[in-house]
Amino acid sequence: MSDLKIADKAPQFELLNQDGVKISLKDFIGKKVILYFYPKDNTPGCTTQACEFTQNYEKFMDKNAVIIGISPDSIQSHGQFIEKFKLKHILLSDDEKEVAKNYGVWGVKKNYGKEYEGIIRSTFVIDEKGNIAKIYRNVRVKDHVLKVLEEL
Repeated sequence: MSDLKIADKAPQFELLNQDGVKISLKDFIGKKVILYFYPKDNTPGCTTQACEFTQNYEKFMDKNAVIIGISPDSIQSHGQFIEKFKLKHILLSDDEKEVAKNYGVWGVKKNYGKEYEGIIRSTFVIDEKGNIAKIYRNVRVKDHVLKVLEEL
């Protein structure tokens, strides 16, 4: 588990988006970044979360914020996920799980009594200077997006 705290510099990254274009965190200096890590495209909770970010996309834009979702899925999977649900925000492929580990969101999870490694659903709000402004760990999907928007 990473020791990231509020006011820390957000770990830099460069990953491919759904179109195979390299996206870096530093591309967004001057904007707030809502960086959310989710386990898997096309699963019920992840779909709900992504669709809620899309439904509130303009409200985030009005607050000078960009939304970026990261999961270990392939860029092809992200492309299909975006198309299927008409998602408006960026999805990045962290297939090596390097960024997830840097943010402390790759770890042991429990589901139905089984333990396995995976993404621990988390959201980081990064300020205009690239510092962590807010951390939400072990996120429950219900009302999460509205809470993030409200606290922005």
